[in-house]
Amino acid sequence: MADQLLTIREVAERLGTWDTSGERFPRRLIAERRIAYVKVGRHVRVSAAILAAFISANTVQPRQARRTMRAVA
Repeated sequence: MADQLLTIREVAERLGTWDTSGERFPRRLIAERRIAYVKVGRHVRVSAAILAAFISANTVQPRQARRTMRAVA
């Protein structure tokens, strides 16, 4: 079974940027070659698996809290 191809609008909605920047952010990712895409005729599509991998690769994990010893005055 082939992976689902998403439109630019669907990519923006999944990234949560549709309300603020519309298609601008996903199109910038594509123009800067920061995310892989597929050209179908004149249409640009992004694979759902590629988008999930992009999100995983750019997810920042929280730091673990470090215990520090404070000097008692």
